[in-house]
Amino acid sequence: MRLTREKLSGHGLAVVAAAALLALTGCGGSGGGGAKSDSAGQVPATATGSLEDLAAEVKCKPDIQTDADEIRQAICKNTDGKFVLATFATDRGQREWINDAKDYGGFYLVGAKWVAVADQKVVTALRGTLGGDMEVGTDHSQHSSHSG
Repeated sequence: MRLTREKLSGHGLAVVAAAALLALTGCGGSGGGGAKSDSAGQVPATATGSLEDLAAEVKCKPDIQTDADEIRQAICKNTDGKFVLATFATDRGQREWINDAKDYGGFYLVGAKWVAVADQKVVTALRGTLGGDMEVGTDHSQHSSHSG
C-alpha cells in the first residue's frame, strides 16, 4: 500500500478528527469524571519530533491513517492502551483541529505541534513519557437521549 500526501481543507481536518475520536471513544465518551492529577505530580519536558519519533518514545508502531501536508495521523497501541497520535504543520492547524475535535469528547494530550487522543487513563500514562498539557473534550453523555 502506498500512502499519498494530500491537502486537507479545514472541514476535512474536522472530519478526520471526528472519525478518529469516534473510533476511540464512541458517542458517549469516557465514563470517568474530571481529569486526575499525576500521582507523582511531575511531568517531563514536552517531547518534540515527528510522528514516528513520538510513537517510538511511547513504544508503539504507528498505523498511519492520514498523511497530508497539514496533518499526519496514526492509530497507536502500546501497553497503556489504544490512542490516536497526530502531528501538525502549524500551531494554528493544531489548535483548529483540537477545537473541532473537543466537541466529540475525549481526553487530549497536547504538545508542540502534536496531540494524542484517548481515554483518560491512556492520556495520563502517555503524559508521563511525552509531557504536554491535558485538555478535556465536551461531555455529551447527559444528552444521550435522542427521543423526539
